[in-house]
Amino acid sequence: MISTSLSDTASPYAAALARLPVRRCEAELLGGTTRYWDYGDADAATTLVLVHGFRGDHHGLEPVVAQLEGMRLISPDLPGFGESTPMTEASHDIEGYARWLRAFVAGLGLTGRVVLLGHSFGSIVVSATLADPAAERPDAVVLVNPIGQPALQGPRGILTRLAIFYYWLAAALPERLGFALLRNRVIVRVMSIAMAKTKQPALRRWIHGQHDSYFSAFSDRRVVLEAFRASVSHDVSEFAARIPERTLLVAAVDDDITPIAAERRLRGLFPDARLVEIGGVGHLIHYEKPVEAATAIEEFLA
Repeated sequence: MISTSLSDTASPYAAALARLPVRRCEAELLGGTTRYWDYGDADAATTLVLVHGFRGDHHGLEPVVAQLEGMRLISPDLPGFGESTPMTEASHDIEGYARWLRAFVAGLGLTGRVVLLGHSFGSIVVSATLADPAAERPDAVVLVNPIGQPALQGPRGILTRLAIFYYWLAAALPERLGFALLRNRVIVRVMSIAMAKTKQPALRRWIHGQHDSYFSAFSDRRVVLEAFRASVSHDVSEFAARIPERTLLVAAVDDDITPIAAERRLRGLFPDARLVEIGGVGHLIHYEKPVEAATAIEEFLA
């Protein structure tokens, strides 16, 4: 049986996050409402815009946000996920999300140094956005757990194939049953157990609680199916050569989605990229090793 109390497990990063001022904002973009959280000093010289991964929301990157000082950090929920409503003027595919991110950043009217950060699926969205030469250019790019090769080529390609079947079945079933399957707590827990690498019981409980609370916070079946197809149909490698900005890749040695060898190859596809490898963690750097990730980001930006 899956415990219903895990979502109440205290965050190990709560105290650090509580020190940051935060403002909840929203913007009307492409026929939907994007809600975003603006952390830190609004007048800071450096602003990071953070894009979270598939089926998550802004909460997933808060452990990293909590470790970054002296910066402004703007973290939206992707359209159709978390508290953001779906787009009505674009599909929820890579092209649609790239259009959305360009519009979102432009609408912020940022000054000073601007950095785009994407985690997992967000790394594809950020890369696709910047591959357009007409996009507003940031000063630097950070990709955490970047999807560096096609998902089916990963060390657990069989799990990706199972995921493809799972989402196909969710699309084939009647609306109510398909929606229920997508939010099935047992399947969410299996996913969480498969990705977590930490041996710390308290941290594992908290990670499972985060997935219980936020992994099913999507608006409807159509959005999540469109986004899933996008997540397995594209990867950062197809856009890397068209991103001239200084880029930091923060990769996990034990990532089951993109192996570290592929991340090393990915670094060579960018005109100007640095790779930081973090050991003892898989695809959940943002939950298990946020201090190490933040340190890499700060050193890169310094």
